[in-house]
Amino acid sequence: MKLPVETKPALWGAAGGAIALAIVGFSWGGWVTGKKAETSAVERINAAVVGALAPVCVDKFRHAGEVSANLAAMKTVDSWAQGEFVEKGGWATVPGENPPEQVSAVAKACAQLLSST
Repeated sequence: MKLPVETKPALWGAAGGAIALAIVGFSWGGWVTGKKAETSAVERINAAVVGALAPVCVDKFRHAGEVSANLAAMKTVDSWAQGEFVEKGGWATVPGENPPEQVSAVAKACAQLLSST
């Protein structure tokens, strides 16, 4: 079977168009791979969890004993170490299984909320 002469340029054009479409789609079109989408979703979930648990941490801090002394002690610590102060105080943990990176992120957000009040 013989193909018409016009078929070869048409196939090359279709292949080039597919490659150009993929380049434009992934570069400027907002297309992402499945792995990138999953990573982005996990990051958004973790940020939402931290955002939801930080006010709970602040509430636990404020209802603990010696609130003013703890707040004064936290404010004397360097800003980069205030999260560790909250974490060591146990205010950033919630019942259940708490991954260490989540506890640290909640403690940092809690310290930021506390230091802004």
